Amino acid sequence: MNTAVMKERIAEASPRLKARMAGVFYLLTFLTGGVAVPSFRLVADSDAAATASNILAHEALFRLGFAALLINVAVYITVTLLFYELFKPVNRSLSLLAAFFSLVGCAIQAVSSAFFLAPLIVLGGAQSLSVFKVEQLQAQALMFFKLYAQAYNIGLVFFGFYCLLIGCLILRSTFLPRVLGVLMAFAGLGWLTFLWPPLANHLSPYNLAAGVLGEGSLTLWLLAMGVSVQRWKEQASAA
Repeated sequence: MNTAVMKERIAEASPRLKARMAGVFYLLTFLTGGVAVPSFRLVADSDAAATASNILAHEALFRLGFAALLINVAVYITVTLLFYELFKPVNRSLSLLAAFFSLVGCAIQAVSSAFFLAPLIVLGGAQSLSVFKVEQLQAQALMFFKLYAQAYNIGLVFFGFYCLLIGCLILRSTFLPRVLGVLMAFAGLGWLTFLWPPLANHLSPYNLAAGVLGEGSLTLWLLAMGVSVQRWKEQASAA
């Protein structure tokens, strides 16, 4: 199903269904992210040989992490489309701007996944790479993973702006509790610390906790309560 068809079907759905669908797909982003975590543990930050050994010994796990990351991006794109439709009555321009930041972040993380898979290619024993020594290939594999980490952090910055804007939209809406808007704004600020990685590292794990708390709270509310359909329609009519 292409993006245009998906967007059309989302637009036709009821507000409560959109909210529940957004909650389900938001939950899937947490689950797919969790599936990818074990593959990150195969990487030793300053030990290229150990990293190469771990990846080759657990190739299936590493490939599973790669697949989970791609699915995670696809799922978040769906969340973005649902949120755009859900918050469009609040402020169409702000909702569109939020979707832009999210889609750019998704694009960055999708492209960066090539760096995640690159270590397997480098360490796979391809004949074209036989001119390199084993130590050189191991160093290249670790370098590719570090490039992936840098690109992933850039994507988080865009998601920081996205969460901040979604928080603003919730605060201006009448169909969701304002406390969720505050929590999402804090989540955005947490992800924005990755603008300067030393600051993000210094504030870890508190900045990560802010992100998980904000997005997690919104996810649970959407799954359990959805939105007030009457207030959503009133705000849509006013818009």
